[in-house]
Amino acid sequence: MPVMKGLLAPQNTFLDTIATRFDGTHSNFILANAQVLKGFPIVYCSDGFCELTGCSRAEVMQKSCACKFLYGPETSESIILSIGNALEERKEFKDEIMFYKKTAVLFWCLLDIVPIKNEKGDVVLFLASFKDITDTKAKAIQEDKKEGQCVRASMSHERWVVLLVRWILMFHRREKGERLCNVFGDPPALPEYKVADAKKSKFILLHYSTFKAGWDWLILLATFYVAVTVPYNVCFIGDDDDLTRSTTVSDIAVEILFIIDIVFNFRTSYVSKSGQVIFDARQICIHYLTTWFVIDLVAALPFDLLYAFKVSVVSVVHLLKTVRLLRLLRLLQKMDRYSQHSTVVLTLLMSMFALLAHWMACIWYIIGKMEIEANAYNWDIGWLHELGKRLESPYFAEGEVNGTSNGPPIRSVYIASLYFTLSSLTSVGFGNVSANTDIEKIFSICVMLIGALMHALVFGNVTAIIQRMYSRWSQYHTRTKDLKDFIRVHHLPQSVKQRMLEYFQTTWSVNNGIDCNELLKDFPDELRSDITMHLNKEILELSLFASASRGCLRSLSLHIKTSFCAPGEYLLRQGDALQAIFFVCSGSMEVLKDGMVLAILGKGDLIGANLSLDDRVIKTNADVKALTYCDLQCVNLRGLYEVLDLYPEYSQNFVQDIQQDLTYNLREGHETHVSPEYCPSGSEITLGISVSPVQTQPDRLQQYTHTHTICRGTFRGN
Repeated sequence: MPVMKGLLAPQNTFLDTIATRFDGTHSNFILANAQVLKGFPIVYCSDGFCELTGCSRAEVMQKSCACKFLYGPETSESIILSIGNALEERKEFKDEIMFYKKTAVLFWCLLDIVPIKNEKGDVVLFLASFKDITDTKAKAIQEDKKEGQCVRASMSHERWVVLLVRWILMFHRREKGERLCNVFGDPPALPEYKVADAKKSKFILLHYSTFKAGWDWLILLATFYVAVTVPYNVCFIGDDDDLTRSTTVSDIAVEILFIIDIVFNFRTSYVSKSGQVIFDARQICIHYLTTWFVIDLVAALPFDLLYAFKVSVVSVVHLLKTVRLLRLLRLLQKMDRYSQHSTVVLTLLMSMFALLAHWMACIWYIIGKMEIEANAYNWDIGWLHELGKRLESPYFAEGEVNGTSNGPPIRSVYIASLYFTLSSLTSVGFGNVSANTDIEKIFSICVMLIGALMHALVFGNVTAIIQRMYSRWSQYHTRTKDLKDFIRVHHLPQSVKQRMLEYFQTTWSVNNGIDCNELLKDFPDELRSDITMHLNKEILELSLFASASRGCLRSLSLHIKTSFCAPGEYLLRQGDALQAIFFVCSGSMEVLKDGMVLAILGKGDLIGANLSLDDRVIKTNADVKALTYCDLQCVNLRGLYEVLDLYPEYSQNFVQDIQQDLTYNLREGHETHVSPEYCPSGSEITLGISVSPVQTQPDRLQQYTHTHTICRGTFRGN
């Protein structure tokens, strides 16, 4: 049962934590990189800072966090020096300073710079917050003017300076006191700038865990049980104490399961709208209380305990039990989990169809029972009366002679009701159980209309699901038929026909008809390169690519394709222009020249030629033919040259290393020399094959079983 797991990877939530901390107070802050010594550039700027200064984010980013662009004529030189020293020493700084907005408007600002450390204790960021205190300072100045107007008139310039310093210290203490006015008298600790796993209590259930998946299946079965038994007990058993209730124990067990499920839901993680997995118990409780709690609680009310304590119940209690059917709404919520499994969806749709027929059968019985109880003058024309006469268990009116019969048994009545509703939903019925009264006919019309809707909804989906289940099989046969029609229309020879069919069947068995290039083309290059690196990791692990950077390997992996060769197929012909370098993943191949075997190649061999960055046209000097079904990985030469041009530091290493890594060199001028040894006519001839160690390996030649007979002779590798 696939479940959306949400975003669970370890993350750095520093920025979210900082934004949450400043939310509601003042959100005017910037973050600067403390590891870049030259100016400590700004790496993040809040919207509040932009509104305060009038600068856009683009104008602020990468500038020094000392905010020199806010300095002006009235900005204190001593404070500027203090800011620079605090940044250099990675220390906290807090003071008042006069800044200028982009519009040249002066404002007083309380600047607070705090260093942020990572998990290693290194200072990696500076957090600088800005608080506009212009209004506060203006009020303080006005008060000072009123109190000491006469004194200030006679003060000298030096005394003005002393008073200003005194006022700054007083205001600084006031602001510091406001900052420390929490419960313990200490400022809240800043978060560390580090990547951390999501913290989860051991009492929190993961919504995608195996246990939760199994529990959901158990609750699903219990929900279906309730959907079947509750309507049956309400309609067929009701308040009749003469009928034994065999489901009391199971009903109580289901109620207990529902209550336990409510407890589990209060401790189960969920995925938020942003895709994050929520582990916080308080948020989980609030989310559950505002979504499914009421429905689950009503569905879990223990009505069946009344039967366990032998308390007489009335019909209203039976009807209240139908609210448990609201539990089915939870099933609709989880339908997307099952959508990937056609068999599960098919089973659920058919179960829902049967469940609907069951509910209709219960209503059909209630209608017949009401006709008997309410319409005393024409009670004998209802479908229940007709069924009783047919089964020789008739219903009798009150006061009628031999009126002790209660009609057919409940089991027979239920089967007849289910038979009628199923036949009406799937067809037009067969008439052996039919509607006679007006109410019964109206109900039958409704059932037929619902049946038409169910045919369009359920069976339409069933058809689509079955087609989807066999779509790959159908595609294979369609492609095979198209291939055979192509061969027949163009009168291809039998040998070519056999080769085409074998190649198609082989490739289909390997990749199941999936075109990797078509499948991956819509993915971003970053993700596609990661996928192709995994698919081609076998060839990329060769020593040939050991000195390549990761970026080079990622670019190179995009130019590696998969190819197949059937037995007897030629991979290359002598004199062809070499288009790729081939790596044998499985199977065996032979290198031929003028009908003579020059080398036998198997798994792990590299076939190609030594490359030159100047002469990029390479002609092959031999044929390469498949002996068995071969799985190959091909490095396209055009793409390879493009990558080498992008990474010139690796290109020289590649040109040098490929000569040693090639199992066989197909470049003209590196031919293998074959010299036949003379022997008398009719005797065994041994052709000595002189092959360089780079070109082939003796153990593979000894395993080669493909034999050529010339004058009753054989090839033998020397």
